[in-house]
Amino acid sequence: MKAPRKAKPRNAPRNAPRNAKEVLTDAVATLEASTAIDHWQRDREEIEADELLAYALGVDRVAPNDEVPPNVRRRFDRMIARRASGEPVQLITGLAVFRGLQIAARPGVFVPRDSTEYLAEQAVRRLRGRRRPVAVDLATGGGTVALAIANEVPGVRVFGTDISLTAVRVARENAELLRLRATFAKGDLFGGLPSDLQGRVDVITLHPPYVARDELHELPEEIRRFEPVHTLTDRSPDGLGLVGRTASEGPRWLKPGGWLLVEVSPDRARSAASVLRRNGFGDVRSTMDRGFKVTRVLVGRWRG
Repeated sequence: MKAPRKAKPRNAPRNAPRNAKEVLTDAVATLEASTAIDHWQRDREEIEADELLAYALGVDRVAPNDEVPPNVRRRFDRMIARRASGEPVQLITGLAVFRGLQIAARPGVFVPRDSTEYLAEQAVRRLRGRRRPVAVDLATGGGTVALAIANEVPGVRVFGTDISLTAVRVARENAELLRLRATFAKGDLFGGLPSDLQGRVDVITLHPPYVARDELHELPEEIRRFEPVHTLTDRSPDGLGLVGRTASEGPRWLKPGGWLLVEVSPDRARSAASVLRRNGFGDVRSTMDRGFKVTRVLVGRWRG
């Protein structure tokens, strides 16, 4: 007597729900294979895939056994395809979380990134405890650093400027959505600031476009294709044109003992520090966030 045949397992129908672990495994493989993404951070693909799936599901966190319905999976697959093409997660979801704040991210405005949180942290440290502190954020973009300062420093007056009217509009939108008080104006560096701020500013922050004009082609595709060119380079040969202007013009706006804080890449730190010293700043140091070693924040005090 023959033994009964075992039934062959049937493949799950293509439109059947799958669990999150299965869906994420496929998504991570797609992202890891992408040549448009800069794979600089360990586990970056897992982090981004998880974030996009949570967004697609409308939840804060995803558990491995969570069911992913077919319609959500199709939407998620489209999002992963966009990310694999280089489009930043922040532009796909339309928002970024920065020091606990949900910041609107829009095309045409520099994308808020975790690595810049340290610039805001350095500013907050120097502003807390001051009487009626005043902060100015240059090249403010969507107001990310300015609004973090407004959120964390009681009684602070915050001003942000940007050469892009689109960026200024997004910054104002963010301030309104977050119900934070900050003034944003279109202007080239200190242009657009009220003249009565001269000599009254405690901290100036700047995340400048520091890529030299001949180095643009070396940037990762996700940066070259999706960031406005004016947020990447000031067209100077060394990428320090705006740093030099800020160090030269800043003392007119700072109080004696006020601080200039500038975020740059590690390879620009030494040159940028020299620029600050040549313009009369003291206590100049290059500082680093241990969690994000891809940037440096230069700090310099105006002695007056």
